[in-house]
Amino acid sequence: MTLDLLLQEGRRLPANVPARQVPVDAVQWITGAQRLHDQGGSLLALWGADDRDRDGVFRVFAAFLLPDQVLVLEHTLGGANPVYPALDPWFPVANRLQRALYDLLGLKAEGGDARPWLRHGGWPEHLFPLRREVGAIQSYANHPRPYPFVPVQGDGVHEIAVGPVHAGTIEPGHFRFAVVGEKVLRLEARLGYTHKGIAKRFEKLPLQEGHRLAARICGDSTVAFSWAYCAALEAVSAIELPRRAASLRALALERERLANHLGDLGALGNDAGMAFGLMQFASLKERLLRLNQEVFRQRYLFDYVVPGGVAVDPGVPAVRALLDEAAMLELAVTALRAIYENHAGVQDRFRDTGVLSPALARAHGALGLVGRASGLAQDLRVDLPWPPYDRLRPNPALSSAGDVAARVQLRFDEVMESLRLCRSLLETLPPGSSQLTLPAAEPDRLGIGLIEGWRGPVMIALETAADNRVRRCHAHDPSWQNWPLVEYAIIGNIVPDFPLINKSFNLAYSGVDG
Repeated sequence: MTLDLLLQEGRRLPANVPARQVPVDAVQWITGAQRLHDQGGSLLALWGADDRDRDGVFRVFAAFLLPDQVLVLEHTLGGANPVYPALDPWFPVANRLQRALYDLLGLKAEGGDARPWLRHGGWPEHLFPLRREVGAIQSYANHPRPYPFVPVQGDGVHEIAVGPVHAGTIEPGHFRFAVVGEKVLRLEARLGYTHKGIAKRFEKLPLQEGHRLAARICGDSTVAFSWAYCAALEAVSAIELPRRAASLRALALERERLANHLGDLGALGNDAGMAFGLMQFASLKERLLRLNQEVFRQRYLFDYVVPGGVAVDPGVPAVRALLDEAAMLELAVTALRAIYENHAGVQDRFRDTGVLSPALARAHGALGLVGRASGLAQDLRVDLPWPPYDRLRPNPALSSAGDVAARVQLRFDEVMESLRLCRSLLETLPPGSSQLTLPAAEPDRLGIGLIEGWRGPVMIALETAADNRVRRCHAHDPSWQNWPLVEYAIIGNIVPDFPLINKSFNLAYSGVDG
């Protein structure tokens, strides 16, 4: 099946970006994935559905990101032990997504890696939490089993096990290093320790309340996830968001990007031995969060994006304060960037450390900041712009070096661009309402919300039920794509460089139960 035929057979899917949905059989599932791979498409998300209560089948969905749209393949599965063809021969990220899909729903990828991903002995082997016969989330006796890490053998090779419990407040993850001396030969990570049952919690929630749970999926991407949820719901409801509301949402999204980049730049300076950078950037981030509290009534904007608009419409004094802050941040960050770039010790730690080549990034489907730091010019705000980004025309940041220095450079560049976008949004804020009331959504509709968060594309696939409730909701964080790339970036580096490399990626450990 050619890509053109796939697109012709697809039907338009409600979404905030161009999207189509195509029902396929097993052969078309494989040939379609091959064509999409050959055309440079990326696997964006993989999820499943138990529809036995509706028409007696399971379904598996794969969303692919193309330069001009999102394409969702839908494959129907029958039988008590449903099996579908594996996608990881073409899209390596599918490995972990397929394993998670089996752990949750019992849909098995034929020929794929059979090791568990989310099962840490936290629920019985025969139980699949997302099946319809499984009721509300409950606790089970924990019976963990040894995990079969891939062994590395050879003269002088030994293993270092780090985690899953770490110092401080970092979330759990197990990192198994194979080293000779201090040089890393291989790293294998295992995550999923903090699985929260988010997909099950969404089921049967009122559609108008689901944004609150979406906002709490990942605390540093709360605007991105809540906007993605609301975008999916608004697309299914066939409403057009007020222009003022769209601008205020974009302002909140860019402020979320600023807060995370400021925090990361400080932490990266600290990991390179410059505590001065940590203190300076921490102070700037704190000032931004305090102004969030004054203007939007929350430091982190968990409840700002709501169905149909935003919760708070800032007045003229607040707009002036936000503009003044942008001017202050631009001066401060410009000065700190010069210090970072002229500090020999910091640059020695940053340059040529944790290199992710453009070829490897492309082959493994890197997304967001990580991809752009390795030469992949991909930013949904530019490639598939939704309002108000269709009129803002962001300038994408890009580097091809792929090392820690490149990922730091990208953060500096994106801070300056986000400040420019914030000023533009504030100076051209459209008049009118910032919220409208949504009508009841039609049942059995699938909507997609896709937002370029600070890490990369955040996606929500929302399906409605007959009583204006959530039938199911699948959320996807770009950390799924980028975590395996940390394992490549560390190869050839020394073990003490891992915290710096890991921080330069700064991925979510449990953003979407991963």
